Amino acid sequence: MIWPLRRAVRVAGGRPAVRFGTAELTYAETWARCRRLAGALRGLGLERGDRVAVVAPNSHRYLELYQAVPGAGLVLVPLNQRHADAELRYALEDSGARVLFAARPVAHLPACVEHVVDAGAGHDELIAAAEPADFPDDVVEDDLAGVFYTGGTTGASKGVMLRHRSLVANAFHLQVALPFGPDTGFLVVAPMFHLAGTLAVLATVWHGGRQVVMEAFDPGAMLDLIEAERVTVTQVVPTMLAALNDEQLERPRDVSSLRVLTFGGAPSATETLRRTRRAFPDAELMTMYGATETAPLVTILPGLHRLLDAPQARSCGRPAVGVDVRVVDADGAEAAPGEVGEVTARGPNVMAGYWNKPEQTAAVLRDGWYATGDMGRLDEEGYLYLVDRAKDMIVTGGENVYSTEVEDVLYRHPAVREAAVFGVPDERWGEAVHAVVVVRDGPRPTPEELVAHCREAIAGYKVPKRVELRDEPLPKSGAGKVLKRELRAPYWEGRESAVSGA
Repeated sequence: MIWPLRRAVRVAGGRPAVRFGTAELTYAETWARCRRLAGALRGLGLERGDRVAVVAPNSHRYLELYQAVPGAGLVLVPLNQRHADAELRYALEDSGARVLFAARPVAHLPACVEHVVDAGAGHDELIAAAEPADFPDDVVEDDLAGVFYTGGTTGASKGVMLRHRSLVANAFHLQVALPFGPDTGFLVVAPMFHLAGTLAVLATVWHGGRQVVMEAFDPGAMLDLIEAERVTVTQVVPTMLAALNDEQLERPRDVSSLRVLTFGGAPSATETLRRTRRAFPDAELMTMYGATETAPLVTILPGLHRLLDAPQARSCGRPAVGVDVRVVDADGAEAAPGEVGEVTARGPNVMAGYWNKPEQTAAVLRDGWYATGDMGRLDEEGYLYLVDRAKDMIVTGGENVYSTEVEDVLYRHPAVREAAVFGVPDERWGEAVHAVVVVRDGPRPTPEELVAHCREAIAGYKVPKRVELRDEPLPKSGAGKVLKRELRAPYWEGRESAVSGA
């Protein structure tokens, strides 16, 4: 994890490494701060393999922790700052973190946490008072680099153990599809506790590129930064993408420097992609699919803007170079092209397992393959089409309904800003298709109008039995994924459903 920075300081020491607000650091300055950070952690009594947790927004300091902690032979534990104290306490105690860098107080810390460092000024003061330390040369690829707690969008959070090999392999896989160089200006906007936020950190540093860090996503501020800093590439999740489209189409900025706009984390509706092309006509559109357990890349689809009228626009691309993907049926046999099954992946990027959870590890790591829990199909050319999370699939009257298909149709209606589709209990059909829709400003559609809109495009059994209109945004995880379990929970209270994840 320190290897990219070691190279960058040798070949581009005087070049700008990171910009965050008014702070701008060269690679030489970043290297010096990281060495002092390593020295400070040793001064706190940490030993090889000890865990260091972080609860903080994006910043240049987070980049230092991301590189220096694993580089020093320690283990980074990034935590979602939006989580409740009880959730944070669980992860801190579960991981046994000895040091916590925190931007906000966490009540009733577990006994394992011996030191709490303010993630802002306290971070700088800790570095200033420390002697620089050399990074050990015997940190190897099989050493644990981080424990990354899953967002819990489909259940309880688990600590994903990623080795140095996993993170470095992901950086190589990314560089095959996305060109990096000294002129790369990468805008980090997705939350850095999530792998979407740190997706390109190592690749950018390896090439001596520059990173511009946003503390939190705001579409207007992000577009202003792209214009002012001449950003060349950025990564967002679909909910961010939709908001960027709206802002750029309504109040355009000069975004001509943006060469590549990547997005992933959840399927994107085709209509959203068409709006993206109108908003960013000069940028290559690239979608990605992956998971925390795969560090995170599984598939990549470059040149998506050239495929908007082709079937592949509904795919999430082909396996990244270095990753194997297959779809398996309920018996674990490989499915034929076009058949829907569970998506599995293997490669050097795959996790070592879940921290302290051998049973859950054994359930998803099978003969070297990671079972994603996502339902999908591969075509004859190797394009992967996701149809749903296994727990989000709706079974109504014996028919499988994939919520993403219904959501894609709803997004084609011009009044729809956000849509989430899930199953609710139904005495006759077992489950009924239910949609929650957030509408745009302007003429307000009726639920009946949206039902009729769906009926024109999909079979009757897939059409929502009810459409619930909302004005407030849908609940989302810290990584920007819609939390369907929160929307679904009131309907399934006191009931159980194998397919609804209730």
